[in-house]
Amino acid sequence: MRLTKKGHSCVLLTRDDGRVLVIDPGGFSEADAALGADAILVTHEHPDHFDEGRLRAALEAAPGAELWTLRSVADQLSAAFPGRVHTVGHGDGFTAAGFGVEVYGELHAVIHPDLPRITNIGFLVDGEVFHPGDAFTVPERPVHTLLLPLHAPWNKFSEVVDYAREVGAERALAVHDGLLNDTGLGVYGRNLGPQGPGLGEATGYTRLAPGDSTTL
Repeated sequence: MRLTKKGHSCVLLTRDDGRVLVIDPGGFSEADAALGADAILVTHEHPDHFDEGRLRAALEAAPGAELWTLRSVADQLSAAFPGRVHTVGHGDGFTAAGFGVEVYGELHAVIHPDLPRITNIGFLVDGEVFHPGDAFTVPERPVHTLLLPLHAPWNKFSEVVDYAREVGAERALAVHDGLLNDTGLGVYGRNLGPQGPGLGEATGYTRLAPGDSTTL
């Protein structure tokens, strides 16, 4: 499959047969990130991952498109799109537009003890690429490509490094980077590469700019 980085925490996966799966087309990504998708996955309800208006527009534009997500998101869309919005949780497996998907995780990372935790799930696609959403979930099987949440109110650099090392994927691709300017991206890039602590011998770090693609 081919992975295209969209804005912030959104990625687009394309199969050899042309079918497209989009994960987390939220409000910090391109407005048309979900348009044309055959399947859409959403990890949780925060607006940088879930934009209701944009998702409704994508589902209306493509009558065959379907959405898989957790209950907090599904409840906002299922009545308008009967049979096309699927509620999933930890331990579930399903096929979406020809992609095999496994679900891991249950809760969003702690932002602050004063803020209630919401639900969050991660998606492992075709046993190849794992999107954890806003959590440091470690799947119960090997991962080849980890979508690494680079920067957020709920994480710090040491946690990002330790998480990537624990997963031990062959490569980590940066996501959740929409709040960083070029200076910040440079600092993260140096520290996650050979000039800094890095991610260990097992994992190579790459950041794709929005619109760039790589073959998995």
